[in-house]
Amino acid sequence: MQYANRESRNNLKAMKKHNGMRPQDIVVLLKIISLQNRDWRIIDIANAISISPSEVSEALNRCKIAGLIDNNKRNVNLNSFKEFLIYGLKYVFPVEPGAVVRGIATAHSANPISEHIVSGGDEYVWPYGQGGKKGQAIEPLYKTLPQIINKEDHLFYELLVIVDTIRIGRAREIKIAIDELEKRLKHAWN
Repeated sequence: MQYANRESRNNLKAMKKHNGMRPQDIVVLLKIISLQNRDWRIIDIANAISISPSEVSEALNRCKIAGLIDNNKRNVNLNSFKEFLIYGLKYVFPVEPGAVVRGIATAHSANPISEHIVSGGDEYVWPYGQGGKKGQAIEPLYKTLPQIINKEDHLFYELLVIVDTIRIGRAREIKIAIDELEKRLKHAWN
């Protein structure tokens, strides 16, 4: 009996508990997509988005449990991830525009969404003192994004802009964002 109880406790410890998604989980998956099927290591993702390797590992575990990445934690389940972004993201990680600040353009204020929309003066930015645009502040999915955004990683930035549009946009902007998301996901693994 004592052996059975110990085995039962060990099995419970071995099972990972899913305590809900975290914003960095989305950022990690978007970074993996932006690598377009290139080989990567956890340390590569961690360095690219300025979080610890253990945070990346935990994010991958949560995403695996949620069905957003395969069992090997290498390939994003694009259909499931797209469904989550379109239908769940704005409820799980809502955002409210804040004060006008200097920052980095996002949502419909940046490409690829800004190519399709005349903003009418509504500009959105991630707050960042060295940013080149003024607009209403919106909180990025993860705090390091304004500092790490690299203009050379166009796909990663575009995916973040699309995700922010889904989080804060109106119906027309969200439709454009979904179309742009589908284009990028279609080409990400080809």
